Amino acid sequence: MTTPTDGARADPATANARALFEAFRDRRRGDAEQLIAEDFTFTSPYDDHIDRVAYFERCWPNGDAFEEFRIERTAADADGVYVTYFCTTKDGKSFRNTEYLTSDGRKIHSTDVYFGATYERGSFAPQKPD
Repeated sequence: MTTPTDGARADPATANARALFEAFRDRRRGDAEQLIAEDFTFTSPYDDHIDRVAYFERCWPNGDAFEEFRIERTAADADGVYVTYFCTTKDGKSFRNTEYLTSDGRKIHSTDVYFGATYERGSFAPQKPD
């Protein structure tokens, strides 16, 4: 995981976001469950405000396909933190996404995912819209 580029100590929302991404990367579901609030919602191009239970059923298993998962940058505001990360899958695809996580400083209450481009073995891999 990267550290804040300015060398400053991370605020609680950023620290929680990083801890959640590390738990996801390291496949530590119990740690992730401790960081995610009971009222958690998850939204992505595939998921519309799914709840905590659906997140762990539908999204958590996707991490098993990742060969590499690293945070590239974070940026916090008054309500949460943006996290941009880079992933490479075991089948050779790579992508960069950004997520916005809202937090009260103790628990993460929501995640909105913004997908980036996908690459396969270093070449752009166009995705077909549904």
